[in-house]
Amino acid sequence: MAKKPDYYATLGVTRNASQDEIKRAYFEAAQRLHPDKNKAVGETEIFLVVQQAYETLSNPARRKKYDATLPPLERSPLPFKNNIYYSRPNLVRMNEAQMLYVLLEIAPEKNKEEIPAPPLNVSLVLDRSTSMKDEKMDVLKNAAIKVMRNLRPQDIFSVITFSDRSEVLIPASYPHDKRRLESLIQMLHPSGATEIFQGLQAGYNEIQRNASHERIDHIILLTDGHTYGDEQQCISLAEHAATKGIGISAMGIGKEWNDVFLDTLASRTGGSSRYISRTEDIQRFLIEKFETFARTLADNVVLEVKNTPGAEMAYAFRTQPETGPLPIEESIHLGPVLQDFNLNVLFEYLVDPSLTKQDQVTLLRGQLKLSIAGLPTPAQPIAIEFSREVRKEAGGEPPPSIIIQSLGKLTLYRMQEKAHVEVKQGQFELAAQHMKQLATSLLAQGERSLARTALIESENIAKMQSFSEEGSKEIKYGTRALIMPQEKELPV
Repeated sequence: MAKKPDYYATLGVTRNASQDEIKRAYFEAAQRLHPDKNKAVGETEIFLVVQQAYETLSNPARRKKYDATLPPLERSPLPFKNNIYYSRPNLVRMNEAQMLYVLLEIAPEKNKEEIPAPPLNVSLVLDRSTSMKDEKMDVLKNAAIKVMRNLRPQDIFSVITFSDRSEVLIPASYPHDKRRLESLIQMLHPSGATEIFQGLQAGYNEIQRNASHERIDHIILLTDGHTYGDEQQCISLAEHAATKGIGISAMGIGKEWNDVFLDTLASRTGGSSRYISRTEDIQRFLIEKFETFARTLADNVVLEVKNTPGAEMAYAFRTQPETGPLPIEESIHLGPVLQDFNLNVLFEYLVDPSLTKQDQVTLLRGQLKLSIAGLPTPAQPIAIEFSREVRKEAGGEPPPSIIIQSLGKLTLYRMQEKAHVEVKQGQFELAAQHMKQLATSLLAQGERSLARTALIESENIAKMQSFSEEGSKEIKYGTRALIMPQEKELPV
């Protein structure tokens, strides 16, 4: 007898999901799986099950009858577990706001047998504007060829080039005739201005042709310049891509590109942005990115957030595996879980004193949604809750070591963040002082080169009332790199 499908798992919702959550999950699945848009083998059958699930769960009477047939909810067989750590054992009943740090850790199970690397559906979106001339273009072409040569037969690959218009150089396909495709890449010549939206839109279209929860769908953007006038179009496209489970990562070459824009673009989808200061490092960074894909256990990890009024989520930062700040939204795209690294995200909360009149404060109720390549339907969401007991006095227990380590690594990055804000606000003397303090801290950690850059930028701020383009990026991405795990092993 065939096993009856779990309608909640089919829609990717928990058993206590509201009607609005069920409706939203159905519409998302219907857009992704509808036969008019998705011709992949087996997807039509899944779509019919999704329809049946919605017809049952959206009807209160039918849902109640269906729920009565379900066995007790068993522990999820997912190949990872989640842990929550707090910076203090309890909140204190007082008349002042309190800061609390919460670290969400999603860890792969050590005893699970290794899961095969999922197939890829990746689009390289390459800047070929005039500024990408000479060595940059040569290195970029060789890097694209190198990653294509390393692709497996099951991987789908496309290449988009853009300047003030885009061209689909290699349409999304299984690149069997690699020698012919290599010659197409070698024929690239720089020309024109930089309009990133043109390239992103074309890359998204190529990814969308084969998008599937059974693959890693990802766009990798490489650029060396500013885009003008189309930033919001790019951000809107990234937000739309995120709803489809399509990730975007960005790599900026040299010093002329807009790091704030690329950070925002990537973070909307749980992707990452990287700074490539030396042209010769393009190939290394690109290969590292593809290696990360090969080690992915769960892709498109999303935390759906319902914060308590008075408990402000003031900051969110992914401390590993790929570091970077995350936007504070109702659906926070956290990034991937790798087979050999935990996914760790640190949240900073500011708790209003009115909440501490209660005996227990719930900061967040939400659910964690993950996409695991190879599963026919989304994995069952995991309920997440951040809460702390309220007492008259602070508990005597020290913060967990994982919180201390995460905050210690993040401090240097946040110091340069603060200095950038102060420069924008015209507080140049204060910003220069903070950069000197950063230099001292970096020197104490043996980071002499980065400390020297911080001192130079302190002088730039004092004299020129601004950061230099190059120094700003070196410090920002240099302090971020100090947070990143250094060895490819599962942290204890």
